[in-house]
Amino acid sequence: MKITPIQALNDNYIWMIQEGNHAVCVDPSDATPVLKFLVHNHLMLAQTWITHPHHDHIGGAKALHNGFLESPIYGESDIDVATHTVTAGTQFPFGEGLVTVWATSGHTDRHISYLLENSDGLHVFCGDTLFSAGCGRVFTGTIEQLYDSFHRFNQLPEETLFYPAHEYTASNLRFAQHIEPDNADIQMALTAAEHTPTLPVSLAHEHKVNPFFRVHLPQVRARAEELSGRKLNSELEVFAALRELKNQF
Repeated sequence: MKITPIQALNDNYIWMIQEGNHAVCVDPSDATPVLKFLVHNHLMLAQTWITHPHHDHIGGAKALHNGFLESPIYGESDIDVATHTVTAGTQFPFGEGLVTVWATSGHTDRHISYLLENSDGLHVFCGDTLFSAGCGRVFTGTIEQLYDSFHRFNQLPEETLFYPAHEYTASNLRFAQHIEPDNADIQMALTAAEHTPTLPVSLAHEHKVNPFFRVHLPQVRARAEELSGRKLNSELEVFAALRELKNQF
């Protein structure tokens, strides 16, 4: 299996998963680079996975379907272009692996992620829920949902790989450094982020640099309280304060 990011729009990644001469496309914002990739690599589009209905994740889905009419488009019922509706717990095969759909709301109220498990390990296509060193903005979801989604991701094995849909790593790391200026892992990651793509990332890496996974640490809570100017009484409140601070950073 081979997983390749295709750059699209300003900072989107469309993830292409190759298995033999078949491929999966994740969150196709634009059909043109996907079609070029398929032709160049002599691939057939087997499936399309959509995490949420924002245009920069579905903009190319209809055109791709017109070219590959037998290729299913998976998505929640709020995805108009989906041909196969999925919900939390839905499972389906791809290649030698099994895909499980997780509800990972927060960015949107019905955001989903696709967990592909095969002999190479566990791969999470998380859309705009998790970014390296950051998390998605809250639009139609809630901060409580986003916190719960992170808590669920946190239960996965350390070697789990995450495939976010945007190249936001450097800006997220600058905010993370603002929260933890003495964190050497963040500084090392910032240096590495000069070269893109910075993705995928492991859960182990995110535990070291992502402040939204580090809300249990006294120094993160203290800094969030200092910057927000209020007492924070739970990890959820720290998480919410960090998201507000990031919005203004």
